[in-house]
Amino acid sequence: MNQIDSRIHQVLDGELGSDAVPAELGRAVAQLRAAATLLAAAPSGPAVSLESRVMAEIRRPSLSRARRLMRWLVTPRAIIFRVRPAWSLAFAAVAAALTLFTAGDGAPELAEHEGIAQFVGRFPEAQSVHVVGTFNDWRPGSIALVDQDHDGVWRATVVLPAGTYEYMFVVDGERWVPDHLAERLVADDFGRENSIVIVRPARR
Repeated sequence: MNQIDSRIHQVLDGELGSDAVPAELGRAVAQLRAAATLLAAAPSGPAVSLESRVMAEIRRPSLSRARRLMRWLVTPRAIIFRVRPAWSLAFAAVAAALTLFTAGDGAPELAEHEGIAQFVGRFPEAQSVHVVGTFNDWRPGSIALVDQDHDGVWRATVVLPAGTYEYMFVVDGERWVPDHLAERLVADDFGRENSIVIVRPARR
């Protein structure tokens, strides 16, 4: 803590004149005198006590219900949603059910001359099964079958223009296998047999 020069005390007590001290001490004396003058000055208005402020707040007329509602609506608030794990599972289950329900109801829109072809093949050891044929220029990988129940039975539903098509299954991307449950089999140019599916128009 810095000590005040004793000469400043002497000037403030009237023992020394202001011109008897260096200029730096003279400025300090002037500042101290100005501060003392401010402290000694009476406040310009009556002091407002804490009690009076509290009582004024209590006596203030209450807001109407409409004003309170408006103030609540316009006041920004942070809203935090906390979801318990059990509710999370419930929400997920409901979302999945809605998705399945929507998918079930949303049957494919068929044009007048279109129909649905069902492809089913049993390949218990397969990792992937696709169907190729004259309807997709024999392109492997374009139409995949799915084994939903993991029972080795692979299925696919395809919307095609009405007509007769040759097709085969491609198992694991290598093995080309005819569908022996098809309506007919026909020999191809490579010494193999292709399956036949007849797609009939859904609208008649």
